[in-house]
Amino acid sequence: MERALGEKPSLWQIFSQFLRLGLTAFGGPAMVAYIRELAVKKKGWVSEEAFKDGVALVQTIPGATAMQAAAYAGLRAAGIRGALCSYTGFALPAFLLMLCLSVAYRKGHEIPAVLSVFSGLQVIVIAMVANATINFGRKIIRKWKDWCLGIGAAAFLVSGGSPILAICVSGIAGAVLYKSSRQGESAWKAGLPNVNTEYRPWWPVVIMLIAVLLVLYLADRKAFDLVSLMLKIDLFAFGGGYASLPLMFHEVVEAKGWMDSKTLMDGIALGQITPGPIVITAAFVGYYVMGFLGAFMGTVAIFTPSFLILVLTVPYFDRFKELPLFRAVMRGVLVSFVGLLLAVTIRFAMDIHWSPAPALIFLAAFAALRYGIEILWVVLCGGAVAALIL
Repeated sequence: MERALGEKPSLWQIFSQFLRLGLTAFGGPAMVAYIRELAVKKKGWVSEEAFKDGVALVQTIPGATAMQAAAYAGLRAAGIRGALCSYTGFALPAFLLMLCLSVAYRKGHEIPAVLSVFSGLQVIVIAMVANATINFGRKIIRKWKDWCLGIGAAAFLVSGGSPILAICVSGIAGAVLYKSSRQGESAWKAGLPNVNTEYRPWWPVVIMLIAVLLVLYLADRKAFDLVSLMLKIDLFAFGGGYASLPLMFHEVVEAKGWMDSKTLMDGIALGQITPGPIVITAAFVGYYVMGFLGAFMGTVAIFTPSFLILVLTVPYFDRFKELPLFRAVMRGVLVSFVGLLLAVTIRFAMDIHWSPAPALIFLAAFAALRYGIEILWVVLCGGAVAALIL
């Protein structure tokens, strides 16, 4: 029975409902449909029209799409506290399971049978990223300008360049390359809408975040590096969870050297076994670097910027999305992520010792993903096959 719109739920109701949903949150962005079913159809916390606006918003700002959609539903249902409850409830199952898997991995990954399984999972991760590159590219790459910008971003990252620099430069290039598609210049003169005061008091949170970073910098440099790194990854992860992979690869493997690429691929594979977004790999990285505390700090940090941006952006989005320059810059940024995902696919593939067995696992996993089989089953079945033949 659908609840009448406007009946405000309690914070516990929001948390518990999204906790239950988070237990089965496999499929990444596909979970948006289930969030809609819960918040719009079953509970009536959000109107259909408002939820559609939210989907458009979360695809524009950085962060994991499903996580952002959960936060948006909570925000519409009960304000900022509701957003925090839905966000936390939805992510908690993935964090707890990833933490358990990280502990088990650290203790048993050198066992021969386990090594065989993860050798197969590393190849499956390459198939996953390659599949994401194609899916993302089919939506974004349309003209010769897109191809040039995307290939340029890929070449820059493969040669050792910073993905954050590539994203920034691509945004500037987008403002120039796509200016012919910019219409409605009068939108610049229209100004921004009045802001609902319910969303204004977030500047103290930003100040508190800066204070926390300052304390970490003075007290524990490794903790500061971990938190600031995850904050940076999430801040630039436009295009959903997979967009974080080029950033995480560069920062964790190349810039900090905290682990090699094969270990990171193991963490990504574990992230696909858990419910929730692929960025939960931050818990694996955090545990690998600093144990339980690192897992907690890394997870909180990887979700904080996108959550704040969502809350701060909601009052402005309807008008801001129509600004021509914003659309042009965002197109450049999203095109660059196609190239960055391609580069990560190439870099991961270069670290694999290829032979007929891993090549067959790759081809089978890639074909299964293209056919539409859920990632969870591809990972589980691929790991089982790898244990038998590798």
